[in-house]
Formats: sequence, C-alpha cells, structure tokens
Amino acid sequence: MDLLLSLPASISAADLSAIVLLFAVWFGIGWFTERPPAGKPSVSVLMTRFRREWMVHFITRDPRIFDGNILASLREGTAFFASACMIATGGILALIGNTDQLQGLARELALEGGDILWELKLLVTMFFVVNAFLKFVWAHRLFGYCAIMMAAVPNDPLDPMTRDRAMQAADLNITAARSFNAGLRSVYFALGSLGWLAGPWVLMLGTAVVLFVTWRREFASTSRQVIMRSLPPPRLPDHARLPASAPPPPQP
Repeated sequence: MDLLLSLPASISAADLSAIVLLFAVWFGIGWFTERPPAGKPSVSVLMTRFRREWMVHFITRDPRIFDGNILASLREGTAFFASACMIATGGILALIGNTDQLQGLARELALEGGDILWELKLLVTMFFVVNAFLKFVWAHRLFGYCAIMMAAVPNDPLDPMTRDRAMQAADLNITAARSFNAGLRSVYFALGSLGWLAGPWVLMLGTAVVLFVTWRREFASTSRQVIMRSLPPPRLPDHARLPASAPPPPQP
C-alpha cells in the first residue's frame, strides 16, 4: 500500500508520457506487423506462405531427415533465447533487491530518482523480458507439436489424410513462428526500456530507435526484397483495377 501511494509522487508527467508511449508503440508495431495492409505485407506475413510450401514439399520428400533438421534448428533457437531471458530475469531481480549500485551511478551522472522509481524502471524492463521468455517457451512447445504432426503425415502422398496433416503441421509452425517473433519484439523493447534509467527523454529516444529498427526489418529490409522477388505483385482491389476494355491513355 505504501508503494502504491508513493508512485504518483515518484513519477513525473514526462516519465508517465514516456512509459505510455513505450507500451503503445510496443502494442502498435506488434499489431501492425501481424496485420499489415494488403499491399505492404511484413516479412512475418510473407514467410507464412513459404512455411506452407515447405510442408507441401515435405509430403513427397524422401527421406525427411532434412525437414527434421530444420525443425530442430528452430527449436534450438527458441531454447537459446528462452535461456537468455531467464538469465536476464535473474539479473534484473538481483538489481531490484539491491538498487544501491544504480543510485551510486545515478549520483555520478546527476540523475534523479528514489528507490521506488528505480525499482519501477527495472520492473518495466523485466516485464518485457518475462513476456519474451513466455513467448519463446510457447514457441518451443509449438515447434514440438509441429514435429509430432509432421511425424503423423503418411508416407504415401496419395493417402487422403496426407495433405490435411501437412497443413496442420504448417499451421502449427506458423503459430510457433508468430510467438517467436513476438518474443523477439519484447527483447527489442526490453533493451529500449533501459533508456528510462537515464531519464524519460532517453526512453522516448530508445522507443523511437526500436520502432524504426523493428519497422525496417519487417517492411524495408533487404531480406524482404529477396523474399518478394519470387512472389506475384500485390492484388489490387476491384475498384482500383482498369476494365479490360478500357481504351489506352492518350499519347502526349
């Protein structure tokens, strides 16, 4: 109760604005990445098509060791990030229990903040780290479900259940990748939230940098150009198409 009563006095208007901006940007870029405009798909959305194509080719591939190795590498990546988040969570908890070192550094840098504010700043970072850990753990489990579903795909391509099982495995793979991407975004924003230790304006700057990096990697990166190279152009809505019998534009 004392902590809750002390929070309004500890947080300034600039701090509150910066933290609201941080969470708004985190939620907004996540929503925009998973639900982009039809004419500007993100890398995460583009890869869903290739994950389904992977499972289509998986049906006729013999042997299927290659596919198992790919899935094992995906699970290793999720396990690595989950372990890193656990270590980071332990380090943040250790700092929360002993903020004297941070206060000593703050005095040297002429930064303001009491014990409660410093703990709150670390708790915000820990929120993103813990969220990332949960996302990575769930992605790891979903990739495991995907492996079991892939093992349940019949070896006979003509079996009526073959394609359905392969598409189930593809959907599990896509869901796992979505959770993994959400975990990575939480890691990015956890790093950006550390700017609050230096003040609200640094937090706003860190949020802007993380937003730019996240947006660029999903919508303006070289990897996206490579992925788009083999895809057809985006389909225009009906009202934006010219009729087939439309006369050619006049020549100047």
